[in-house]
Amino acid sequence: MTATQPVLEKSGARGPAKEGPMADIAWSNMPADAAQTDRARVLKKLGLHDALFRKLTFSAAIVVLLLLGGVILSLVQGSLPAIKAFGFGFLTSQAWNPVSEIFGATPAIYGTVVTSLIAMMLAVPVGLGVAVFLTELCPHPLRRPIGMAIELLAGIPSIIYGIWGLFMLAPFLQQYAQPALISAFADVPVLSTLFAGPPYGIGIMTAGLILGVMVLPFIASISRDVFDTVPPVLKEAASGVGCTTWEVVRHVVLPYTKTGVIGGVMLGLGRALGETMAVTFVIGNAHKISGSLIAPGTTISATIANEFTEAVGDVYTSALIELGLILFVITFFVLAFARLLLTRIERKEGA
Repeated sequence: MTATQPVLEKSGARGPAKEGPMADIAWSNMPADAAQTDRARVLKKLGLHDALFRKLTFSAAIVVLLLLGGVILSLVQGSLPAIKAFGFGFLTSQAWNPVSEIFGATPAIYGTVVTSLIAMMLAVPVGLGVAVFLTELCPHPLRRPIGMAIELLAGIPSIIYGIWGLFMLAPFLQQYAQPALISAFADVPVLSTLFAGPPYGIGIMTAGLILGVMVLPFIASISRDVFDTVPPVLKEAASGVGCTTWEVVRHVVLPYTKTGVIGGVMLGLGRALGETMAVTFVIGNAHKISGSLIAPGTTISATIANEFTEAVGDVYTSALIELGLILFVITFFVLAFARLLLTRIERKEGA
């Protein structure tokens, strides 16, 4: 046995003995160095990709903020002539006279808020009922067709809803529904005012009903999706202790999914506030405030759509742009309130 053999056997080398211990050490270290080099190159490449992806996503977020800021700036700049001419009185005046260039936003704000409230009073209970039926009661073969039908309602253009409302819903309301409401509530103190006047067919109530049909698919689809996220074990446990389907929905499903349900409702409300074409067809486009829901009225979006192309003069155009700014502010505060409400719910649940 030579002097190098114990060293080779101790090191576990398999190379020829005549190459010596130094050659064996170099031979065994070379693959490790190459692997480390490859690993460092791959990590560097991944780091570059990650940095590029981070910069792209950050740029996308900045672009959104810039677009939002540009919209706000353009609305404020375009509204300055009307703000200087009318001041705060623009929000409290009912006048709308393009000839005299005297404008007020109160009828449009009133119509926007009231039609949206009517829409939500119709769409929220019906949408939640549809979602509960699809997730808890509907036979499995029918769930997919009914769900697809509801989603198809969301894809119908708003102008189609407007045409349907003008030629189908408004004549029905004028001939049957509104006369029945007028006669039924004629002697009731408050309701007699809400349903007073001749049955025009078109009006604030008709616009609210159209909006309710339009936002119904959004609320129903989102509620159905969040109801599906409830763990089956929770519903089975509630049923196991004797709860009815209504009790399971009330005490298990709704508390578990209330954050998502509120988000869906607020999304529908945002759609209702800004809807234009369907409302323009059926609301009557009258710049006045009436205590009756069946009387004609107007909304911010309908006023802008009807009169922007005919606006002559800086003040007239600026008044319409200020209406757009008011609608933007209303929508912003509604969404901010929804976000605040959801945050408080999440904090309360996490406490």
